[in-house]
Amino acid sequence: MPATWPCPGPSGIADEYAVLFDRARAVRLLIVPPLFEEMNRTRRMLVETQRQLDGLGVDSMLPDLPGCNESGQVFSAQSLGSWRDAMATAARHFGATHVLAVRGGALVFPTGLPGWVLEPQKGASILRQLLRARVLSAKEAGREESSADLLEQGRNKGLELAGYRLSAALVAGLDAAVPQDEGQRVIRQSDLGGSALWLRSEPGEDPAQSAALARLIAAEAQG
Repeated sequence: MPATWPCPGPSGIADEYAVLFDRARAVRLLIVPPLFEEMNRTRRMLVETQRQLDGLGVDSMLPDLPGCNESGQVFSAQSLGSWRDAMATAARHFGATHVLAVRGGALVFPTGLPGWVLEPQKGASILRQLLRARVLSAKEAGREESSADLLEQGRNKGLELAGYRLSAALVAGLDAAVPQDEGQRVIRQSDLGGSALWLRSEPGEDPAQSAALARLIAAEAQG
């Protein structure tokens, strides 16, 4: 079911949305989604994972990052720091006992919680993919752009990439960021079977993969 939670923002506290499966059980999992388009491509898979976890006795919450999905906050005002603050606030609000960070979510999740990181990704890799897509798009339109020049522009003034207006702080933060896991278990795609949904061109789902992820989490969290 959808729920809201009080999230810090540049204009004060804002109500943000989360998908919540909550029966007040002992294990409560905060899911921190990937960043940018990978967030959209994996959302159905993560919600299905929540359903599977619910059947295995685990509560879960999947909050929106500020500026993303149903968020009313402005994306261009966000940074890795604002997303870290938001996820820490969500963890406290929902009483999370564990965390699952997916891909770029490993750059912004609450590191004090035990849990898992699924195929963590460096910020520079995310930024490189976004820059490559813009350069290719410009080339198809008959314009020449270079990743190095765009990166410098982004660090100084911010940059439009893949339909997102990244602030200078977000560009610089991504360029230097590495996954923040501190003892959380790293899950690889090969542990789940199937193909990586974040690599597909459109959002997708894989019930078997969601079930495998839920079983792994429930067994380790409850064991």
